[in-house]
Order: sequence, then structure tokens, then C-alpha cells
Amino acid sequence: MMNKPPTGQPQPVRSLDARYYTDPAIFGNEVAGVLSRTWQLGCHASQVANPGDYAAFEIAGQNLFALRGRDGKVRAFYNVCQHRAHELVAGTGNCKVVVCPYHAWSYELTGELRAGPNIKSVPGFERGDICLSEVRAEVFCGFVFVNLDDDARPMEDWFPGVAAELRAFVPDIDRLKPLEWVEIPENCNWKVSVENYSECYHCALNHPTFATGVIKPETYDIQPQGGYCLRHTTQCQNLEAMSYAIDLTANAHAGDYSSWFLWPMVSFQVYPGNVLNTYHWRPVDVDHVVVWRGWYTVDGVESDVIRRLAVQDRETTVEEDIGLVESVQRGLKSRGYRPGPLVVDPNCGVNSEHSIQALQQWMREAVDG
Repeated sequence: MMNKPPTGQPQPVRSLDARYYTDPAIFGNEVAGVLSRTWQLGCHASQVANPGDYAAFEIAGQNLFALRGRDGKVRAFYNVCQHRAHELVAGTGNCKVVVCPYHAWSYELTGELRAGPNIKSVPGFERGDICLSEVRAEVFCGFVFVNLDDDARPMEDWFPGVAAELRAFVPDIDRLKPLEWVEIPENCNWKVSVENYSECYHCALNHPTFATGVIKPETYDIQPQGGYCLRHTTQCQNLEAMSYAIDLTANAHAGDYSSWFLWPMVSFQVYPGNVLNTYHWRPVDVDHVVVWRGWYTVDGVESDVIRRLAVQDRETTVEEDIGLVESVQRGLKSRGYRPGPLVVDPNCGVNSEHSIQALQQWMREAVDG
């Protein structure tokens, strides 16, 4: 029998029940709820750089696409024709007007119906009444975010100050283009993967390359910031121990590591040397998620340093994390698991799970209301 704390002493905060990660009904509620009412990463703005450029993607089970208008504005739409529901576009491309492959109904770049074969013969047909269904969209530090909630507050309200901080750490962020994107399938619930990312309690033991060749784990800390952001900060390793070369004179933050996790499933990560890389999670079902790992350079120019860093990351930290999160998902289905107490140190620091406490509170609010 477990010993209970004496009456009057504070009780440790315990982790979420396993059902939050294993119950298909809860996942269904998340798709209809939190995933449909939060800001999600759709694509990079460079994929829709010119008028008529489009990029298709899926958010919360909905097929969407971003489209650059002739006015320079990026809009997002549900990827469905208003005639008989055929999908309009796939992948990326450019068009003068959006034409449905099924019956050739065409739409302006602003979403209004332009024309359709023989529609003028239909009594009472009002072309002006038909328009593609638009979705809230914002360009945030060079990335296109969407929110299926028409009444969603702007991203600056959700994540105050983050855009300005990112620009300070990555001065050329608006000129960046993807150099490499890697899709990483993980056999776990998306929240298991997000939690693993959101603490460094496990880093020294499980990520030797990251902990000895990129950062000083003893300086690592994660703090909630401005509503729905978790801010990671740490110092970089000594220059002679770094696994890649950096120029500390290039920028005030050249020697810093920082990360901004934006609830529920996007993270901007800046490695020492002002190197931007990103994570974004795309849930498949209750037991599977795909993690997109992105690396960027100014104007997308080739960089041996970034390529080598991406390979190093993929072969060490990424592979190591896959084993961890998949083991946790299996463990959550064990009849022997009882949610343990989180290690919440009042002094915070790398060996504290105060960030998980905040994250799990957001998870409870999303599921339980």
C-alpha cells in the first residue's frame, strides 16, 4: 500500500489519466474541439509567394488550401467546390483562376464564383450568391496559419510578443525558405509526442548529442509565456564542444538557444547561430501522429552546415524520441499503469516538470471544457 501524505500537506500534481491518450472518443472530441478552434500551421508563405500560388493541406480532418490573391493577400479556403463537392486542388501550384476538375466551375482568387458551363440557362441562378468557404488565416513570421473557428482571436492575442521575439532571434525570418522538411511518423498519441518535446527532464539521459554538442542541459528551463506558449531557454555548449560551427559575433542572440511552443502543436526552435527549425504535429488517429521537422535558410540557399545539422538531428534526437514516445504509448495501455506525480520543483529548472503541469492543464481544459 502506498503511503499517503499527512492530512493538510499539499498533494502532488498527478499526470493525466491514460484515457486522454488512448480513448478514440476523446480523440474525436479533440478533432471537433481543440484542433478546430486553435491556430494551426498550414504551409510556409514561400509556397504561396506569387498571385495564384496555392498549397493544399489538412487540418482537423478538413482539406484546405491557401491561395495568394492578386491583391497580395493570402487567403485560406475549404478545398471543396460549391457545386457538387469535388476537391479543387492538390499539392502546390499556380492558377489564374481556381477551376474545379469535375465540371469546370471556376472561382476568382478571392473565392467568388467566376463561371460555370451553362449556368446562365438556370432560372434564378445568382452567381454572386456562390463563393468558396473561407477560413481564418494569418501569415505569422513567414508561415501561414489557419483557424477553423470564424470567431478566433488573432494570433497576437493567443501568443503575445512571440512574433517580435522570433524576429529578434532570427532577424531574416521573413526571407527564410524551407531547405528541408522531413515527415516523421510516430506510433503514439499526439499529446504524448508534444509532452516529450515540452520537457528536458529526459535530455541528458536520452539525447547525448543534443546535450553535449548543442546545449548545456543544466541551464535548460521552460516557462509558460503569455497564455498558450511554452518558452524554452538554455545556453549553448562551449564552442569547442559544439557539433557545428557558429559565429558568436553575428547577432546578439547568436549564442542562445530558444524555443516557442505554440499550443497545441507547433514549435519554432532557434538553435545557436540563429538557425530556425520547426516542429509541427499532424494527428492521424488516437495512436498515430506525423511530426513535420523543418529547416530553413535565407532565400532557401543551400547550406552544408544546415544539411549536416538536420542529418545529425534526425539520426540522434529524432530517432531517440521515437523510441521514447512509442514506449510511453504502449505503457499507457498497460493495466498496471497508475498516473504518477509530476516532479514540479518550485525552483523550476531542467529536472522539473512544471511545463508539463501547464501543458496538461491546457489538455484537460480542451477535453473536459
